[in-house]
Amino acid sequence: MASKLRSYFAKKETRDYFMSTHFWGPFCNWTIPIAAISDTQKDPKFISGTMTTALSFYSMAFLRFSVKVQPKNMLLFACHVVNLSAQLTQGFRLLKYKYTLKSS
Repeated sequence: MASKLRSYFAKKETRDYFMSTHFWGPFCNWTIPIAAISDTQKDPKFISGTMTTALSFYSMAFLRFSVKVQPKNMLLFACHVVNLSAQLTQGFRLLKYKYTLKSS
């Protein structure tokens, strides 16, 4: 098992991938959906509607980009699918807080 893993990482294609922006860009970008998912446990009064909207549009734009770029960047695609889902969840939580819970 260890020798297979070692031989996999010894390949030039593997090293080139892990040393490229196709890996490190999405890898670092995962902090955004992780933060949004962790924020779902917090009080909705702290949600910024402006930032949630901006991050939703950002993820929609980069969803398209991730499949149009050659080679396709599926790690970036997955990151933005999760981020868009988390941002939409936050947006619906904000709407529910502002328009249903607050008026009661």
